[in-house]
Amino acid sequence: MLRYMKSLINKIVHKLFKRKQQVKLGLYGPPNGGKTTLANKICQDWLGEDLGIASNIPHETREIQIKEQITIKKDRKELTFNLVDTPGIATKIDYEDFMKAGLSESESKKRAKEATKGVIDAIKWLDEMDAVVVVLDGTKDPYTQVNITIVGNLQARNTPVLIVANKSDLRRANVKRIQNAFPQYEVLGISAKTGKNIEKLYSSLFEIAG
Repeated sequence: MLRYMKSLINKIVHKLFKRKQQVKLGLYGPPNGGKTTLANKICQDWLGEDLGIASNIPHETREIQIKEQITIKKDRKELTFNLVDTPGIATKIDYEDFMKAGLSESESKKRAKEATKGVIDAIKWLDEMDAVVVVLDGTKDPYTQVNITIVGNLQARNTPVLIVANKSDLRRANVKRIQNAFPQYEVLGISAKTGKNIEKLYSSLFEIAG
């Protein structure tokens, strides 16, 4: 009996330890909010390498991208997680938007198809997330169907959430407007491009993913 109990305890501890080592932190939000720029900043700070390609063209990220075993250190604490950068969530993807960005018709249609699949995959991955950083463009109106849908889905799942108002270094940014839109969550104004408030972001990650 004693041997059985020891074996059972060892299995439970192993599962808990394994789960802790596989914490998935997802970056979600609409296209061009700065998810990949933020992912690259985190990876550069702690791994010295990028995760993906950031671009001004919508839906540059069309597949789930993962960087495993990122360990951040803050105030003598450590947090290890797998960072999951997801394609931008959109209710409508029109190939003509890619053509406006200078791509050919055939390439635009190909991208639109890939982007649509990416959105579906990103939504499926919501159930895999242990915590999520919702990355919003701080210069844009947060009261959109996409933003409300993302936050609503996370709230329904009781997923720990941090909302960041990215591009807060720009004059048009309005962090307070985003906070008013989602008062139930902490909203942090950052700039993934310049590094503004990134240290505060890391501190907040311990609260939602630790």
